[in-house]
Amino acid sequence: MRSDELPLSRAVVDRAALLRTDAAQERALADPATRVVLLRDGRVPVDARGGLVLTTVAQAQRAAAAGDRADGEHPWLLLGADDERAYVARRAPGDADDVADLPRRGAPSDRDVHAPASPPADPPASRAVADGDAVRWASLREVGSHLDARDAGLVATAVALDAWHERHPRCPRCGAATRVTQAGWVRACTVDGSEHYPRTDPAVIMAVVDDADRLLLAHAVAWAPGRYSTLAGFVEPGESLEHAVRREVAEETRVVVGEVTYAGSQPWPFPASLMVAFVARAVATDVRVDGVEVEHAAWFTRDELASAVVAGTVVPPSRSSIARALVEDWFGGPLPEPAAG
Repeated sequence: MRSDELPLSRAVVDRAALLRTDAAQERALADPATRVVLLRDGRVPVDARGGLVLTTVAQAQRAAAAGDRADGEHPWLLLGADDERAYVARRAPGDADDVADLPRRGAPSDRDVHAPASPPADPPASRAVADGDAVRWASLREVGSHLDARDAGLVATAVALDAWHERHPRCPRCGAATRVTQAGWVRACTVDGSEHYPRTDPAVIMAVVDDADRLLLAHAVAWAPGRYSTLAGFVEPGESLEHAVRREVAEETRVVVGEVTYAGSQPWPFPASLMVAFVARAVATDVRVDGVEVEHAAWFTRDELASAVVAGTVVPPSRSSIARALVEDWFGGPLPEPAAG
């Protein structure tokens, strides 16, 4: 499993840390080639085909001027740059489901849309949005697996950064207000001068297999009926990733894990995780769920999992997640689709 092929992990835009200065940001915002990812409650604007709608700086400013700005600052966040332009993000004002202030008309020089990455297999070219095209707000969970490489990386970064700014308006040392610096990548305390950076919380996610090459899948207490996925959990202070794998599996299912092999990683901005994936070999297969986080867990052969997915008794992880990649890597290819009806 190649982690750079996973949805949300296929960034093709240079993060351009050298451009995180006030002067560079001013130049980017003045450049008509710069494109903006608008954000609203973790959602981004997409067209009817699920392609990301990118606006210009001028359009984003008009939307902000027309909206309700009483909900606080809307900093510009530099996402990166490629050979053609810089990319920034900004939170859009207004209600979460209101699309009235989204730009709905434009020529190719005003707005770009990338169509979903699959199908077709090849990255599509930018196209203009025709008059009357439907535009809506959609979550990254909903459209992440359909975005092409450039847009998946941009949106994952934008959603994570925006969530961090939303949750960290004050200094954790003294409680004073902070101001945004370095193009959205730092918040500086206005009282003690300390600088604070976006946090990333490492989590392990693992395909647990036994000597019969069965896969362990679990249903969490909080999930909808039928949803199953691989086990996962946050890394605790003072432990290695491998120890976190063994601990989480034992805590949730009482299954004992021996060998642990790295399989890949994926940024998971909900709000700020880095999922580090492993294949873990079970040395004992008796399952006893904790009943607190995990309600049910079971071993599956490939035939058993395929039959359960087709029948609809097992709903697998979303296509945008590394959990799905782990399952399909073990399965040997794409999972079957549920039976119609």
